[in-house]
Parts: sequence; structure tokens; C-alpha cells
Amino acid sequence: MAARGMIANGSVNAGQNGEADATLSIGELAARTGVTAETIRYYEREGVIPPATRRGAGQYRRYAVADAERLRFVRRARDLGFSLEEVRELLDLAAGRRGGPCAEVNRMARTHLAQVDAKLAQLAALRIELDRLVASCERDDAVTDCSLLSALSGSSDAR
Repeated sequence: MAARGMIANGSVNAGQNGEADATLSIGELAARTGVTAETIRYYEREGVIPPATRRGAGQYRRYAVADAERLRFVRRARDLGFSLEEVRELLDLAAGRRGGPCAEVNRMARTHLAQVDAKLAQLAALRIELDRLVASCERDDAVTDCSLLSALSGSSDAR
């Protein structure tokens, strides 16, 4: 989603296809965005998407078509590993600084990238250690003599 679609109140402009006044049920919103209804309710409680209007005898949730674009933005940011707080910041930046430079967004992305690199380094070290433990395993040993279990328990006699 391009940030230029954001408007100052935090919603996203609906497309040019005449859907600006249409509303969606939670199921329709879920189908359009690939986000479960439970996740939509969670994002609503957390203030990441605006509260739904309630309509009908059962007071069913109804969402604006613009909420689908905002929710797709949130989903994509979460898929990239941004925390909910970071997503809120990104939404605020997109809504509040439409004409400004994207230096703050770039800073956030670089910080997040450094965190991803650190996690990858930790996973690589974990893989090396696990590979070492698996390679040292004597598969024919009894469970009581298992070097993997000894290593997990912190036993000093682990191979």
C-alpha cells in the first residue's frame, strides 16, 4: 500500500471504484485481507484499526472499505516482523506526514533489519550447536546414556 493513500485521521482512502460508502461485515473484511476475524477483533481492541460501527438487530460489526486497505498495510507490516507498536508508528507517520521525507520510516526499517540480522545470527549459532549434538549422538545408546539428553540437561559428561 502506498503511503499516499493515507489520510490524516488514520484511515485509508477508498479506491476510485465507488465503494467509499460501502461497508463490510467482519467475514467480508477477513476475506478481502487474508486476516482472520479474531485478528481483526484484536486489532480493533488494540486501536490499530478504527472501531467498527454496529448495525442491525444483532449489532453486527460493519467496517468501511477503507479499513481493508489499512488492514492490508498492518498485515504486511506484521508479516515483515514489525511489532504492533512499530505498526502504530508507521501508520501515524503515513497519516501525519504525507508530504514529508521518509527518513523516520527508513530509520525504523533499518533498526528492524538490524534486529532481523541479529536473530539470523542467533539461529545460525543454534543450528551449528544442534548439528553438533545430532552428529555426536550414538543412536544405539540407551536413552539413559543419550548424549543429546545429557546436553539438554546440562550434564558435564555430554559428548
